[in-house]
Parts: sequence; C-alpha cells; structure tokens
Amino acid sequence: MSRKMLVVGNWKMNGLRAQLADVEAIGVVAGQHLDVEVGLCVPATLLAAASEKSGAAFVGAQDCHQKESGAHTGCLSAEMVKEAGAAQVIVGHSERRTDQHESNADVAAKALAARSHGLKVILCLGESLETRDSGKAIAFVLDQLEASLPEGAAADWLSIAYEPIWAIGTGRIPTMEQISEMHSAIRAKLLDLVGGGAADAMRILYGGSVNADNARDIFAIEDVDGGLVGGASLTAAKFGPIIQAAAG
Repeated sequence: MSRKMLVVGNWKMNGLRAQLADVEAIGVVAGQHLDVEVGLCVPATLLAAASEKSGAAFVGAQDCHQKESGAHTGCLSAEMVKEAGAAQVIVGHSERRTDQHESNADVAAKALAARSHGLKVILCLGESLETRDSGKAIAFVLDQLEASLPEGAAADWLSIAYEPIWAIGTGRIPTMEQISEMHSAIRAKLLDLVGGGAADAMRILYGGSVNADNARDIFAIEDVDGGLVGGASLTAAKFGPIIQAAAG
C-alpha cells in the first residue's frame, strides 16, 4: 500500500520566538513538497505563534495530559494544546516515559484524550541499549506497542514512531537491517492488533539521529513511512534536506 510520507520535527525543550523565522522557512519547504506531510512539534510556549507561521507544515504539541482538567499543575490538556494551535501531538516519547515515569497505560490514555479533541497522534516506542544488547529489542517494543495502543486505533489519526532510545541524539543509528527488521515486526504486530486494512495504512516513522546524510537510505526501507526528527529539525537548513529525501 502506498502511504504518504510523514516527516515531523520534535523541537523538545528548544525554541524561542526568535526561531519563528525557521518555522516559517520550514513551512516554505513543506509547500515545495506537498507529497510529503511535514510537521513541527514545538514547545507549548510557541504553539500559537508557530501555527500562524508554519505555512504548509502543521504544528504539533510534544505531549498532553490524559485528563480534561483539574489539579495537574504544569500540565496541559489535549483541548488546551488544540486551542493553542496544535493539530497533532506526540505521546509516549522515551524521554517522558523515562524522566516523567509515564506508563504504557498513561500513554494509551493520552492518545485517547487527544483523539477525543480531534488531534492526530504520534505514538512513540523504543528500547534501551541494554534491551537491544540482550537480544530482546523486538519483543520489548512489540509488548510496548500492544500495551500502549489506544482503543479504536486507526490510520486516519494514529501513527507509530519507533525510536531506539540509544540512538536519540547520539549520532549512532541501528543498521539498515535492524531498522527494517523492527519496522517489519511492528507492521506484523499491528496486523494482529488492528486488522489488515488499518495495519497496512498506518504509518510507522523512524526516529533516532536522522539527518541529511542518512535520511534517504532510511526512508528507502520498506515499512519506514517517514521520520520523527530531533536536533536536525531545528533549522530549515538542516530539516529541508530531510524533507527532500522523503519526497524521493
């Protein structure tokens, strides 16, 4: 099945209003490659301003809370991030699973909360170096997928992002064979969990030190439908070539 490539920048805890010029420039590049869906998940403080500057690129949030409202100091609900300008939201990023101790159940609940407010969702999975070296990476990621997948998961609102934790921001990436093996295993697991049509249509992104030098090779792998890009998405100069690589 032909799936439209999806390339999303995750700015993490980076970005002030001074960087809005790069948001605008990335939106221009996105407009030149409309066969690729392009997005930027910016800090919550930039959602409103970025959504006015992003052109052909969508703006997304990096997280949302699973509750609608209440005593959750410092958290933002799905409704809040949508009102601020988000069209999509990342849930389950390894940095939140590790640093904020989010469970698979938390991640599934966040995805459902986002869905209830019309947000699309990028659901992250990934293993540590210890798990990879133990030979249990595939089993771990597939268990994580099953436990994190929200009820009613469908390709029109949910994408999966495989991000090996040991490759995020390190410059080290798995071999192309390892990426292919993991993405193929995720696709097969989705077939069991959501059925053939939905599994075939759902996009699986790769994330973990994607850059202009390796993007074309990674995106050429079967069952890799784009990327979730960290540091290389912070400027149009670095992110533009990755978008171009996704366009083929």
